[in-house]
Amino acid sequence: MIENKKAYLQISFGWLFAIIVGITIIFLAIYFVVKVINLEETAHSAKTSQEVGILLNPLETSFESAVTSSFTFPEETQIHNRCDNYSNFGLQRIEVRQKDFNKWVETNIEAQFQNKYIFSEKYIQGRTFYIFSKPFKFPFKIADLIYLTPASKNYCFVNAPTDIEDELEDLNQPNLRIREGCSEDDILVCFNYGNCDIFVNYNAKRVEKNNKEVYFEGDALMYAAIFSDKEIYECQLQRLMKRNLQLSSLYMNKANYLAIKGCSPVLNPYLAQLINSLSNFENSEELYFLRSLVQEIDNKNVGKCRLW
Repeated sequence: MIENKKAYLQISFGWLFAIIVGITIIFLAIYFVVKVINLEETAHSAKTSQEVGILLNPLETSFESAVTSSFTFPEETQIHNRCDNYSNFGLQRIEVRQKDFNKWVETNIEAQFQNKYIFSEKYIQGRTFYIFSKPFKFPFKIADLIYLTPASKNYCFVNAPTDIEDELEDLNQPNLRIREGCSEDDILVCFNYGNCDIFVNYNAKRVEKNNKEVYFEGDALMYAAIFSDKEIYECQLQRLMKRNLQLSSLYMNKANYLAIKGCSPVLNPYLAQLINSLSNFENSEELYFLRSLVQEIDNKNVGKCRLW
């Protein structure tokens, strides 16, 4: 009887060991499969982030008018817009997240660009996204600004100036509407008066959104303030002013070169003042103090010796 019990115990431990080994093998197999899937999803999302940046390239133009386009993903997608204003030009960062087994895959891998300026909310979600671009001049061209919105969000512009309405009609972007085309679900953008989601004081060059306000100069920055969060707007504006600083220095060097050819460097004192102001630029409120100086530079850049 005792020997039978020992045999029984030996058999039980043998089966137990086999079960443990089997479970371990299955666990490791599942772990490595999940790991491979996650790596593939990470690589796919990282590649998609880079592709988003590439898709924006055709929008960058030297034309004066705005340009529009769109792109569609095969599945529901989140685009995270991040801005870094460090270094000479700062960075535009994009992270794309897509669903896997009904869960968003966080990759923490971003596409980075020094020469792009995307204005949107911090993250937007959908399958189809609309983008349009407009050149920003201050006083010379600084960059093409890109406005990114999901197709699921419709913006309706109320009491907009005639030239803004004409531009939006020419764009013919489906989620941007004017006047009588508004619906209850639209995000209302009011100009100068009205109780709306976004308020634009066109005369004071100020946009109020989500109980926060920012300032703009020119329609390119106005659109930027309408479509983006304040944090994104202010960060991208700092990047633009850093680019302006570098361009101003280049134009001053060009003015010195043209002086050798007989052109009076009439713009140099103004460019020097602009460079000094841009070196200490902090936020959009300072645009007001730069306005008259930029206008003066633009007015004096005439004749055969013009710099741009």
